[in-house]
Amino acid sequence: MINVGRKKITAIEKELEDAVVEQYLSLKPEAYIKQVPKQRKVASAVSKVIRMAESLYRKEGSKSLDTIGLYDLQQAYDYLRERGYSISFRAFGGRIERGSIPSVKVGRKRYIAQQILDHLVSLNEKYYTIREAYDMYRKYEPKINYRAFIGRIEKGAILSVKIGGKRFIPREVLDSLVHIEKNYYTVTEAINELSKNGVKINRNAFERRLDRGRIPHYKIGGRRFIPKEVFQEVLNREMERRR
Repeated sequence: MINVGRKKITAIEKELEDAVVEQYLSLKPEAYIKQVPKQRKVASAVSKVIRMAESLYRKEGSKSLDTIGLYDLQQAYDYLRERGYSISFRAFGGRIERGSIPSVKVGRKRYIAQQILDHLVSLNEKYYTIREAYDMYRKYEPKINYRAFIGRIEKGAILSVKIGGKRFIPREVLDSLVHIEKNYYTVTEAINELSKNGVKINRNAFERRLDRGRIPHYKIGGRRFIPKEVFQEVLNREMERRR
């Protein structure tokens, strides 16, 4: 094994220009919150529909309720599915029972206002739930468990947005994290990869190189990430020193 000593190592001169990472680092939760319809605005619109529904039901029964934007559960489920909202009917019913999807009872049946459905579709197009985000992220970082993923969100290492009392991960945030997992090494991963190739270096020595700017990297969510192409150059230089 090569033991990297105190011999001075030439810095890698490379300007990092990763548009995905740069965009990710510029993201702010406030920008997303402005894009989402306010809960009060949605609730106000729904209240008006409900008042109309009660009046219409007394006059004409349930047949005309869809004309004012009220759908029974099957109609509401079909409406969501047609617009790309992936959920089983059983899970959909469970969310209604728990009240996480607001509904109203008119006559003997339960209905959901179109404004609520459109709100769900809008969220689905732009955001992942925490569980959805974790399941997707874990495909690229298999070692992370759900608790650790939640911990990163709580510490702000993964940007999230709270909407209507529930936390979501913007889709472009997760796309950026997946890009980083595919194209970068963490410090631990880089040291492990060096070790696999016969280069022994302790963490403190490696981090000193990062501190001194000898290895170009990004700092993302409190952690340092080294582009794989930069790492390859580090490895090549170490292998060259071995000869």
